Formats: sequence, C-alpha cells, structure tokens
Amino acid sequence: MAKRKSMQDDPCPVGRSLDIVGDRWSLLIVRDAFDGTRRFSDFQRSLGVARNILADRLRNLVEEDILTIQPASDGTSYHEYVLTTKGDRLFPVVVALRQWGEHYLFRQDELHSQLLDKATGKNVGQMALRDANGEVLNADQTIVKKIR
Repeated sequence: MAKRKSMQDDPCPVGRSLDIVGDRWSLLIVRDAFDGTRRFSDFQRSLGVARNILADRLRNLVEEDILTIQPASDGTSYHEYVLTTKGDRLFPVVVALRQWGEHYLFRQDELHSQLLDKATGKNVGQMALRDANGEVLNADQTIVKKIR
C-alpha cells in the first residue's frame, strides 16, 4: 500500500488535523476512549482491528498527545490509554460525525446508539455553529481567510 502524503505542513487546519486523526481506526479509537475503553485488548475487542494496526494507531495518538499512557487504575501491571486535554477537545468532532450519521445513514426505525446527557438521560441536542449573536451559521455564511 502506498504511503499517503503528509499534510503536516499544509496551510489548512483541516488537512493537518486529518493527518493525525483522519484514518478510520484513529478516530474510532478516540471514540472508544470517550466511551471508557482504556486497554489495548479492549480496543481490539471493540474494533476488531489487527494488533499491528492498533499498535501503530495507538502509538501515533500517544506521539501526537491525543492519548497518554498511564499505569492501570486497578493496580495490575497493565497500562491504560487515557485521553489528554488535546484528545478531549476532539469530542465535538466525534459528536458532529455521530449526529451527521444519525441523520443521514439510518432509517428512522433502524437500531443505532444514541448519545445521552448523563444528568437528564435525554438525547443530546443537535450541534450547530453559531455567530457572536447566537444565530446558526451555514457554510455559505462563512469565509476562510489565510493568516500568519
């Protein structure tokens, strides 16, 4: 398989972000970490990914400071992968993908997982980009400006 071109010097923040979490497995690992998965074997069981691919993606996420390695919380000799502050900031990205998928990829009667507010047990509201006045913004109401 040909190695993809790195976008680490790309002037676009989307390109640079995708260079780190843009492959399927990396973002699914982050999703599982938000759901409480911590150990290698648990990630592998959840994702069904080959050990070498999982090890590679976990190593990359640790190198990029999205996950950190800590001693196991139960005192065993295992270690756990825990989201860092930088990793926690990916939560809106995962939620946005989830909500897009719920809206476009499932029939109304089809079984799927839901994101619920722990305090209320209610479905989390739809995310929306808002302007300084709180009004919802669409893509045609924004522009991209290159800055230094």
